[in-house]
Amino acid sequence: MNRYAAPMRDMKFALFDVLEGEKLFAHLGIHNAQRDIMDAVLEEASKFAEQILAPTNSVGDEIGCKFDKATGEVTTPPGFREAYGKFVEGGWSGLTAPEDMGGQDMPETLGVLVKEMLDAANLAWGNYTLLSHGVVEALKQHGEAWQKEAFLRPILEGRWTGTMCLTEAHCGSDLGLLKTRAEPNADDSYSISGSKIFITGGEQDFTDNIVHLVLARLPDAPAGTKGISLFIVPKLKVARDGSVGERNAVRCGSIEHKMGIHGSSTCVINFDAAQGYLIAQPNKGLNAMFTMMNTARLAVGIQGLAISDRAFQNALAYSRDRLQMRSLSGAKFPDKPADPLIVHPDIRRMLLTCKSLVEGGRLLALHAALQVDILERSTDAEERKAADEMLGFLTPIVKGMLTEWSNECTYHALQCFGGHGYVREWGMEQLARDARITTIYEGTTQIQALDLLGRKTLHLQGAGLRRFLDLIQAFCATHANDATMHEFVLPLAEAAKSWGELTMEVGRKSMANPEEMGASAVDYLFFSGYVALAYWWARSVATAEAGSHSADFKTMKRETARFYFARILPRTQSHAANMRSGAAKLLALDAALFDS
Repeated sequence: MNRYAAPMRDMKFALFDVLEGEKLFAHLGIHNAQRDIMDAVLEEASKFAEQILAPTNSVGDEIGCKFDKATGEVTTPPGFREAYGKFVEGGWSGLTAPEDMGGQDMPETLGVLVKEMLDAANLAWGNYTLLSHGVVEALKQHGEAWQKEAFLRPILEGRWTGTMCLTEAHCGSDLGLLKTRAEPNADDSYSISGSKIFITGGEQDFTDNIVHLVLARLPDAPAGTKGISLFIVPKLKVARDGSVGERNAVRCGSIEHKMGIHGSSTCVINFDAAQGYLIAQPNKGLNAMFTMMNTARLAVGIQGLAISDRAFQNALAYSRDRLQMRSLSGAKFPDKPADPLIVHPDIRRMLLTCKSLVEGGRLLALHAALQVDILERSTDAEERKAADEMLGFLTPIVKGMLTEWSNECTYHALQCFGGHGYVREWGMEQLARDARITTIYEGTTQIQALDLLGRKTLHLQGAGLRRFLDLIQAFCATHANDATMHEFVLPLAEAAKSWGELTMEVGRKSMANPEEMGASAVDYLFFSGYVALAYWWARSVATAEAGSHSADFKTMKRETARFYFARILPRTQSHAANMRSGAAKLLALDAALFDS
């Protein structure tokens, strides 16, 4: 009974009206990115998501993946393999890839909207294609010519998939502890030995071959992260001419039994002197892997957005239909035995929280994706530099906040159902379980927060932050004399000012005591996310008012923005108070006394 319909109107409003995507794509010379073509792509993607993929979501959760211990093979849930076949048949695997690699050369920004639809339809299924995209990006930027030729085309054609093999049983976020070994062979290949855990899509029944990108240590590698190299290790051996050989010494040892995403195989992968090839320079593997990780982090942010939207859609439909009690101010539907849930203020609070975070979050994600397109396609060095700084700054915000908000939105959406949300019949408890992993894999919220505050802000002297604050300042200046926008412009300008001041304050405290950065990071991430969304909501109102949209659409955007500014943006005040409270309050209690 849990359904999904692609939110085409808001997707197109965000991409074409607010962000003026068509104009930017023309500027970047993306000749395929014409409005009619992009509209057709979105329409076809919505059909695939709604008609082919969405019906497999509950089946995947109920049945899950099956592991054959004797063969090491994984069987995905019913309908998954068939859906993948139709995905490949439709050309979706190469949507944003360059034409000379067999792709369609569409913008990454358009690909984000397609991905949102796929993830909303079936998050677990979407994991199988997510990391393939990351492998493609890593090989594009760091692979040798023969590696690109041998491995990229089969992945882009959907004949092979890819994975990212980082985590080991004793090391999660601290990759400097990894023990997987790489021994050089006489033919310039390497023998890879070790075990990796939590490998998404490490084994499946979609494709014959799977391309694993594996972090490992060479015999003379220095300790820590400076001694990590990256290797291509395919399930089936692949020669330098692209010919496929015998089975490699790669085997799935087991699959995890998880809280959610049951249809996504999460594998232990064992490498027993498996043949692999070095990517990039020795001991520089983490740099190459970060290309893939950053792609994956943006993609996981999209997962959070997608599941939030699906949860909101179902909660909204239920709240309109379910009759419970009368409005406190008197019957709104006197011809019915009770009023629908949506008349009650707190139901509206939960629905509007979801709506404001979803529609604002969509703009945040698309803005980050636009930076990818600029970075990859612009011929202007300054434009690429600006995009690089903005993308680096936005990535941890997109990943960290869209996934945190997915947990909040699935909570609120389930709550709208009352007891019916807690049982499987309505599908809401699956969404809540599936959402939970998004704040964990590809770097926890805490890792994203440290990356944002430590690396992307303090270490880079606020380069990306300054660019975002410049956007806010320019917008506020443009609308300074527009009385209809003052209710948004004035608090937005004040929030931006506080953002800059807090950054300086936390920076000074962190220089005196490094623990202050760790104590402030998560609150800084949340503060940043809420101010960023305030900007996008203000822009949404301005864009809607300036366009030829219906009066109802303009009212909807303005009232949702009013809710956001009144009810959500003030959360920044508590996060600011937390940051100013300092690290001492967190560290004063001796660890031995926690259970005293």
